[in-house]
Amino acid sequence: MTLQALKPAKDLNPRNADEARAFVKQVEQLFMPWNVDAIVDGFTDDCVVKFGSLAPFRGKDQLRQFFLARSTRQKDYRLTKEFRALTIELIANYWEGSWQDAETGMRMVGRGVETWLMRDGKIAVWEAAFNVSQADRPGRVADMLK
Repeated sequence: MTLQALKPAKDLNPRNADEARAFVKQVEQLFMPWNVDAIVDGFTDDCVVKFGSLAPFRGKDQLRQFFLARSTRQKDYRLTKEFRALTIELIANYWEGSWQDAETGMRMVGRGVETWLMRDGKIAVWEAAFNVSQADRPGRVADMLK
């Protein structure tokens, strides 16, 4: 019997740190290699995405386009997500990633934090803040601290 089978039909959100940690790791694995369909399936139909400096967008169609564009541009993507916090409906995590930019050939690294507002076991609102730089060069924040 699966864990999902033990929960009431409308209570699909992770309810404790172990369940949330497992959910974060499951999402992490969908990016290596890119499984865009499975990633998008983990969101509600009316999802809202607030990703970095991009204009917020809504819905699975725009989300799919976003991930398809990223998967084309970010070659050899490697990702680590670490669970940070859980409330009744919110999961927070920290992530670090690396990839080769398909257009420039440069090795890139990024790190950030994100929150997922959950509904019925799926991400309804995704908010992410992050920093990206070339792998062999510090980002602008590091330049400010010199």
